[in-house]
Amino acid sequence: MKTYFTQPNDTFSSLAKRFNIKDGNYLKTFHNLYCEKDSIMNDEVEAGKQILIPDDPQFMKEETKKNAEKTIQEEPFIEEGEDYEFLDKGTNTNNESEENPKDDSAKEAEEKQNNEQPKENTSSEHDGKYFVIQNGTCQCNQGFSFPQLKVTSHQKHYWNNADMQADFLAVTEDDLQFNPAAQPFGQCKLKPTSGGYLPCAYAPAGKWQKTYDKVKVLGKSCVTELSELMCSTGGKITILKHGQQSEVGKSSLMTANSQEQNIYNPIINFEEFKAEVNTENNYAF
Repeated sequence: MKTYFTQPNDTFSSLAKRFNIKDGNYLKTFHNLYCEKDSIMNDEVEAGKQILIPDDPQFMKEETKKNAEKTIQEEPFIEEGEDYEFLDKGTNTNNESEENPKDDSAKEAEEKQNNEQPKENTSSEHDGKYFVIQNGTCQCNQGFSFPQLKVTSHQKHYWNNADMQADFLAVTEDDLQFNPAAQPFGQCKLKPTSGGYLPCAYAPAGKWQKTYDKVKVLGKSCVTELSELMCSTGGKITILKHGQQSEVGKSSLMTANSQEQNIYNPIINFEEFKAEVNTENNYAF
């Protein structure tokens, strides 16, 4: 994560463009999620404030490359031993001089017909995206909090977890609940009052949209980073974190090679750190 001191005329959109973030909402959400409570920003960016800039790839834009369609006519490639055949076709000799024009026109018509046939497009907008698990979090463009997902459609399919831990349950189009269940997104910007915003009254308007229908769990399409869910109040809910990030646990820490860790981070005495983490009064994990 990086920090940046805001300048006059800075907006979330301009900063997102400057730092290659997906959009201004992602930047604002990330900052408000990790900043101190008194540093939370609303819709406007104040000059002279410190803002947190994500460097996690899931917040960044994808580089798109648009290749212009070009028609390139290549010369025939002649392998060794085929010179005579090619020379013979291009030489007007005897009766072949009258037959070649017809053969060429027939080949051109056949090639044109083949080129006009539609080719099946196997690419998908979900390519390169992650499936979402119960450990993932969501955001609403009209809310302030970021609840975790709650899988209720099944209890048997997990993503990348052989131990079948509940946090890794696959989220499907029918999983419409969050944790916490009450007021999952805090307050609602669509319900302003003189005393502030009213609490979130989340009510899903149908199932998750933009799901990946090529992979299904019990007949239900799986949710990816691109999926969206509409609230009947008017908010649009999207995926903030898919939940599959690797995190170091206490067991991993205890089995780590202290000598290697001291090379990676010479400032910390790793043996002392492990002893500290292993004490009963430790709150790091």
